[in-house]
Amino acid sequence: MLSFRCAKLSPLLRRAGPLVLLGALSACSSGPAPTTYDLSAPSGRIRSAIGAQLVVAEPAAVQALASQQILVRDAGGTVSFLGASQWADSLPRLVQARLIHTFENASQVRAVARPGAGAVADVQLISEIRSFEVQTPDSEAVVQISAKLVADQNGRILAGRIFTARVPVAAIEGPNAARALDEALSSVMLDIVRWAAGVSLPTRPEENPAT
Repeated sequence: MLSFRCAKLSPLLRRAGPLVLLGALSACSSGPAPTTYDLSAPSGRIRSAIGAQLVVAEPAAVQALASQQILVRDAGGTVSFLGASQWADSLPRLVQARLIHTFENASQVRAVARPGAGAVADVQLISEIRSFEVQTPDSEAVVQISAKLVADQNGRILAGRIFTARVPVAAIEGPNAARALDEALSSVMLDIVRWAAGVSLPTRPEENPAT
């Protein structure tokens, strides 16, 4: 991994044009690339089957949660980010993908997809990431997601619930924080799948094939 030490610019660089100098200063500020962490999709099965075709929308999130950074919040509500650590994608997109995978892994859903995938939806799962952070001084990973099941044909909210999980964090640094947040998210996603399976969901009538 490249690093740069530029305590003093050479006379040659000082006489160079502004673009060359800007490039040199940019290189001086370069440091190690952040370590990237992924989130996993649990493979737990559920007993009930979901007969509806489900579309999982990308979760809404406030700006602090809508990035790749790993968020830390102290007791006073001050937000900071773990340096040299990031998620593999923006958090809402990553949570959407893993939630779809969790439904698929449950093997009890007729069809699940993301919007724009060409699927005709019976129901949409609309959600918001309310918390996805390490909280200090309690050293806990906290994930909270609100979810609503919405009938696609008329927009009626069929059911809604808030899901929360807390997992202890061994140390406030990248690997431990990512591991605990991943565990908390897995718990929340399994709860969402079980909850959705217990809601009576409308389905579109099957089209008769042309004869």
